[in-house]
Amino acid sequence: MTLRSLSSADRPLLREATLANMNWNGSRFTFGDIDAAHELSHYFTSFPAGRDFGLADQDGDVVKAVAWLVFLPAEEPGYGFVDAETPELSITTFADHRGQGIGSRLLSELISQARSRGLHSISLSVEDGNGARRLYGRVGFEVVGRNGGSDTMLLALT
Repeated sequence: MTLRSLSSADRPLLREATLANMNWNGSRFTFGDIDAAHELSHYFTSFPAGRDFGLADQDGDVVKAVAWLVFLPAEEPGYGFVDAETPELSITTFADHRGQGIGSRLLSELISQARSRGLHSISLSVEDGNGARRLYGRVGFEVVGRNGGSDTMLLALT
């Protein structure tokens, strides 16, 4: 596992990861859809802003997975919004690299870095039926809300 920090140069990669996240159970969205929907595009268009940060697992030129945290304001909440002091997690293991524990290791490192930065919690949104929910539960995320067919989950870091 070779990790590197994400930067503004990775916005196209985060756009691709956001599309993969939205299409976790089949092709439902296009790049045009996520670009046109601010509630989706704000996960990648201004990354990193303020305290945002993230990691990529990269082998040579191949990015296997990415995980990043964005802080969103209350007036522009994301799907997993809890409060403006709690960053929202996005994580993607790209299709050819799933089932190898890459996402678990990447998430563990991101959580470790969040703790070292003094963050108190991390939130996320996960749709019903998404197998990633098991990973989130294993690392300690708990359901704190419901929005349509998705749960908002929170991981307390302190």
